[in-house]
Amino acid sequence: MHESGENYLETIWMLKEKTGSVRSIDVARKLNFSKPSVSRAMGILRESGYITMEPSGEIRLTDSGKMKAGEIYRRHCLLTVFLKEVAGVPDAMAEENACRMEHILDQEVVDGIHRFMEERENRKSS
Repeated sequence: MHESGENYLETIWMLKEKTGSVRSIDVARKLNFSKPSVSRAMGILRESGYITMEPSGEIRLTDSGKMKAGEIYRRHCLLTVFLKEVAGVPDAMAEENACRMEHILDQEVVDGIHRFMEERENRKSS
C-alpha cells in the first residue's frame, strides 16, 4: 500500500475513534484535500477491501482495514513518543516527522524502537 492510502486509513481510524462516525467530507477537512481527491481514494480503498461505504455516506473500516489502520496508528504513536522523549523535539515536530517516518521504516526498525522504548520504561520503573 502506498503512503497516501496509509494516510487515509489512519485518518479514518482517528476520526472514527474521535467522533464515532466518518464521512468523506470529514476526511477531506482533516487532510485539507479536495472532495474529488478523497472520493477517488475512498474508491481505491473500497476496491482493495479496506473500507465499505454505507448508503448514508458513512465510511466503515473492514476487518482488514481496521488491522492495517491500527498498525499504522500504533507506529505513528510509537514514533511520536520516541521523537519527543528520546530525540527531545517539540510535540508538533515529533508528530510531523512521525507521520512521514511511519510509512518508510522497515518493520525490523520499528520493532527495535519498540524494544528500546520498553526497556527504557522498564529501567525507569525499577
